Amino acid sequence: MSTSYQQQHKAGDLHFLKRLNRSAILELVRRTPGLTRADIASQAQLTKATVGAGVQSLLHQGWLREGELLKSSGGRPGRALHLNDERHVLFGAEVGVHGLRLVACTLSGQVLESHHEHLVPTTPEVTAELLAELLHGLMRAHLDGNRRCLGLGVALPGPIAPGKPVLRLAPNLGWRDIRFLDLLRPHLSRLEGTWLMDNEAKSAAFGELYFRTGNIPESLMYVSAGTGIGSGMVEGSHLPLVARGIQGLAGEIGHTVLQPGGLYCHCGNRGCAETLVSGWSIRAALGIAEEEDLIEALLPRLNEPDVQTTLRRAGEALGILLLNLHHTQNPSEIVLGGSLTQLGAPLLSPALDYFKANQSRLLGTTQQVPLRVIEDSTFVAARGAAAQVLASIIHGPSDLI
Repeated sequence: MSTSYQQQHKAGDLHFLKRLNRSAILELVRRTPGLTRADIASQAQLTKATVGAGVQSLLHQGWLREGELLKSSGGRPGRALHLNDERHVLFGAEVGVHGLRLVACTLSGQVLESHHEHLVPTTPEVTAELLAELLHGLMRAHLDGNRRCLGLGVALPGPIAPGKPVLRLAPNLGWRDIRFLDLLRPHLSRLEGTWLMDNEAKSAAFGELYFRTGNIPESLMYVSAGTGIGSGMVEGSHLPLVARGIQGLAGEIGHTVLQPGGLYCHCGNRGCAETLVSGWSIRAALGIAEEEDLIEALLPRLNEPDVQTTLRRAGEALGILLLNLHHTQNPSEIVLGGSLTQLGAPLLSPALDYFKANQSRLLGTTQQVPLRVIEDSTFVAARGAAAQVLASIIHGPSDLI
């Protein structure tokens, strides 16, 4: 989602300037629904004529719709403008270690339909074929002639090579250097628009910030606690920038070492955070088979002493990770999601208590960084991948707006 395309146009390129104005208008309405043309002209510092022409074009293309007539402090009343959720559809998918999660959603992030398919870990080729089959079902339901497909975003459980659509490594699947979109394309020749892929925690973070309206935090850290542990950091409300690192490893907190000389991790190192707090380490500690749904297996056993001890220790490790992120990244807001949050207090209370007790010690301030827990984040990463598609169209070189 690079914005460097702007440098490829010469000064005075009228087509590009008009597109840039439409992008600015659309972005303002996306972040603050209900703006009038006069509001947009004031905030974007564009002439009323420029805004009028841009809005008319976006209305005609189905990106915007007009709402209620609003009173004005001066001049004529104006119509409120909103994203049009009736004309376009975004598809998002997450490939998890134990399942596939898919969404079809609108421009404002409203989920039209979602689907969760449990899956025993298998090869990239088999996974791509099954995902394509499930996406065909969403396409049949939502591409009925009234909606246009804007594209597909895929969230994957591992670091993505910067600037390349390559999954470098998914340690909990045993995949390495996979061009997953290339495996999908032969099965989805009718799915038009923008295609992209990203790490699942980064996609989730992006969607949590980008689909936010009103009071938008300056930065947001999403922590994904599932089969593995990962995080994504995004900053800025216009086009959120995702922290990636030179090798795409930014946010791989599951492979930071918390216990030197500890148990071996799937990555090959010893004492990684995932050996203390992750779905796979909890499975190993409690003897839960790979084929079983971890949450369904644990919920009836939460009162068992060995389960309580395992989850308490995992929660304490999670609390340490949260505090480390607070001190090293210092985001405006931390969001905790992933399947493990469904285990509730036995896991979360030790983590949140540790974070709350220690987050202000360094500066001695009473200001608290908010930490929000998403109890059911099943489709957060898939929805975030769809948000990345939308952002790439609004801010990229696409001629769709």
